[in-house]
Amino acid sequence: MAELLSDERIDEALAHLPRWERNGNAIQRTAELANFPQAIQVVNRIAEIAENENHHPDIDIRWRKLTFRLSTHSDGGITEKDVQLAGEIDGVIDAM
Repeated sequence: MAELLSDERIDEALAHLPRWERNGNAIQRTAELANFPQAIQVVNRIAEIAENENHHPDIDIRWRKLTFRLSTHSDGGITEKDVQLAGEIDGVIDAM
């Protein structure tokens, strides 16, 4: 089991992830891509990363708008796994 992050650590992490915000016991980000195929490319790449790390985000797909929600469900809140995956998601989106 991973250790839940303190409120202070979450705030610190979000200072380095400016496109993410806290939403209850999760962090989330919405990104708008150029078109639907590009949005699906992003989802597919993130799915590969998530599968390799065995840590999967909740993803809401609305045409070209994607919302990612990260929480370590097995631990009941936000862990370093979520912060790490958020950074990787940012990298994939920025690369598009």
